[in-house]
Amino acid sequence: MTEGRTETGSAAEGIERLSLNQMTTRGWSLAEAVHGCVEAGIGGIGVWRDKVEEAGGAVAAAKLVHDAGLTVSSLCRGGFFTSPGAIEDNRRAIEEAAALGTDTLVLVCGGLPKGSRDLVGAREQVRDALGELAPYAGEHGVRLAVEPLHPMFCADRAVVSTLGQALDLAEQFPPTQVGVVVDSYHVWWDPELYRQIARAGARITSYQVCDWTVPLPADALLGRGHVGDGVIDFPPLSRAVADAGYTGWIEVELFNQEVWDTPGELTLRRMIERHLAHVVLP
Repeated sequence: MTEGRTETGSAAEGIERLSLNQMTTRGWSLAEAVHGCVEAGIGGIGVWRDKVEEAGGAVAAAKLVHDAGLTVSSLCRGGFFTSPGAIEDNRRAIEEAAALGTDTLVLVCGGLPKGSRDLVGAREQVRDALGELAPYAGEHGVRLAVEPLHPMFCADRAVVSTLGQALDLAEQFPPTQVGVVVDSYHVWWDPELYRQIARAGARITSYQVCDWTVPLPADALLGRGHVGDGVIDFPPLSRAVADAGYTGWIEVELFNQEVWDTPGELTLRRMIERHLAHVVLP
């Protein structure tokens, strides 16, 4: 792993598990994001499929990342199982994840099918799709990481809204094939959260962090703030994830227009500062 550095070039402690999700620096190409991570001393990068395609495909992207000494912490995203063609698209995503050298394919499971109000049926579609894809993922050394999204996204993005629901799905398959994502933005509000994190144990495949800021913007999707800018209490959340046995990457994923308008180098510097102040456990 590249040695962590501060802006003055000295060694930085505590960021060994910090990873940049590419959405946080949306305006950067994969090459720019890799360069930014190297300069900032961030060793992990969560890549998005569109950025991988722009870089020339999974093989070329993997070479770019690995030659820089970085690790692909996850591939975003698969899922959308309630849309036509989802199975074949997810098979391709699994193959891309394997080629990138990551064992984590993050799934946004999909909302209600167009014109439908059948929530129960949509959730059954998600279950059935996992049943079809889980063995294929296992054959490729990839885990399908079911990400519950906040209930306000139930209609259009994810009919899986709680960590408990995600685990109900994941536990139908071997843990080497299907796990779950703990994303602070989406799950912080859940009164069952800490019990479900303990239940998840080794099925926690990814821990993603950002803050819930108020008031929400007109486009609620863009309401994610830097850690420490909102209402989430990160130390007990991080402790619960650690106590469940998770030792993997801690990925910062921000959807925020102001952040996107900020130079990427400044965004990464702030990521590191907030990680050290709020997420790293004493």
